[in-house]
Amino acid sequence: MSETKAAVGQVRTEVHGHVLKIIIDNAAKKNSFSPQMMNQMSDALTLLHNTDDYWVGVVCAEGSDFTAGLDMPKFFGPTADKDALKLKEGNVDTFALQKRCRKPVVTAVQGICFTIGIEMMLAGDIVIAASDSRFCQMESKRGIAPLGGAHFRFLTRAGWGDAMYHLFLCDEFSAERAYKIGLVQEVVSPGQQIQRAMEIAQTIAKNAPIGIQVTKEAALKFIESGERSAIDYIPKIRDRVFNSEDFKEGIQSFVERRAAVFRGK
Repeated sequence: MSETKAAVGQVRTEVHGHVLKIIIDNAAKKNSFSPQMMNQMSDALTLLHNTDDYWVGVVCAEGSDFTAGLDMPKFFGPTADKDALKLKEGNVDTFALQKRCRKPVVTAVQGICFTIGIEMMLAGDIVIAASDSRFCQMESKRGIAPLGGAHFRFLTRAGWGDAMYHLFLCDEFSAERAYKIGLVQEVVSPGQQIQRAMEIAQTIAKNAPIGIQVTKEAALKFIESGERSAIDYIPKIRDRVFNSEDFKEGIQSFVERRAAVFRGK
């Protein structure tokens, strides 16, 4: 991946010693993800996973926002390329549903961190949030549902009550709230989140990499069977949602920039 800033959105990487910095770079569109950017994120995480000299990853974003989520027309609009989003064989997937990165991942977020932004940070290990961060798992407002892991990783981090509170309300909540319920590990001043994430990554990289990696591997053994059941259920809920009239209404209302009128069908 080129480290030269492109005219269109991209995910690029930088190497800082044993730390691979993965940068979401589509600030002009609030770092919303195209299918191509999703593929690039998978490639970057796979690079971290496979490269012995990269011991820790930092995921961060240019501009004032982490990500507004999917660039919806590019995924669901009439001109959407249905074949654009394809996981390469053997790749780590962005949401760690099929294959999870074996290295520690620290995520730095700021501003808007909606939908897939939350799911990406929860697919990692440690989250540093700027105090201006705003979180929202709003898929059900658009006639969809969280399909990238929020339906079970919210539970892992926050517990049933707090998870259902935000998954059902589809509300916007603050960095302080995210810290209180365990979605975020530190809150820092705006503009300091990437520096702090890099500091944490460099500290982790001072430890024995094999020891760190097997710690993560062993910890995942505790939850992977439950996660696998939840992941295997995703195709069923995806089919129910995508075949509903509410899904069509949610996408159409988003394109038309109006409130959706759902009918529960």
